[in-house]
Amino acid sequence: MDTKTDNQSVIDKLFSIGAHFGYAPSRRHPSTAAFIFGTKGGTELFDLEQTADCLSKALEFVAQLAAARKTILFVSGKAEGRESLKRAAERINMPFVASRWIGGSLTNFSEIKKRLNRLQEIVDMNQTGEIAKFTKRERLMIEREATDLETMFGGLRGMQKMPDAIFVIDPKQEAGVVAEAAQLGIPIIALLNSDCDRRKVLYPIPGNDAASQVITYVVDEVAKAYAQNLGPEKPADSLAATPTPAAE
Repeated sequence: MDTKTDNQSVIDKLFSIGAHFGYAPSRRHPSTAAFIFGTKGGTELFDLEQTADCLSKALEFVAQLAAARKTILFVSGKAEGRESLKRAAERINMPFVASRWIGGSLTNFSEIKKRLNRLQEIVDMNQTGEIAKFTKRERLMIEREATDLETMFGGLRGMQKMPDAIFVIDPKQEAGVVAEAAQLGIPIIALLNSDCDRRKVLYPIPGNDAASQVITYVVDEVAKAYAQNLGPEKPADSLAATPTPAAE
């Protein structure tokens, strides 16, 4: 398909789902000013040409990650985005957090791994029947523990090392994960509204991060780009370093 035509179809799609709606000018973070096209009815509107271009750059980076079989951690605690983000991450077998971010999940990952190991231990006990050796009260306590661990960390099961990149919905709400990623040098891809600070986001996708249709569209595009560009499986010690992001 012609690149210009393809880009226009993306712009049309973004417009149809309301991706152009930002917040009132009083809520705008200075770092997003360049993405704003104008104001209507007290609401700032994003320049969807820029949004489409930013989305394209983000998907190119995702494709590089997929080609090297790198890990992307998907994060959204927003009610509007939890289910679609979870489905997209599970579809490509990537870790996710679709609930409140637990501080230290990256910077104190060794402790998080202990929690994940405990969750797996309980799962294994249920599968082997070993759980039956405990009293009824003990089993109840263990199941409650498992439920809590699953809620907090279930989406991280299988993540044995730091992610190579993080995809975030609303970096203002997810300031905790953004700060931890910045501390560890992990690149961030983010759907962000006009109230967000984009300076710690390597691949910003400016748009309405409060609309479920927009969130679903963007997370599905990210998952699709990963799935379509997944490289051949290699031994862990032969994987190259994280791809160098394209210059803006």
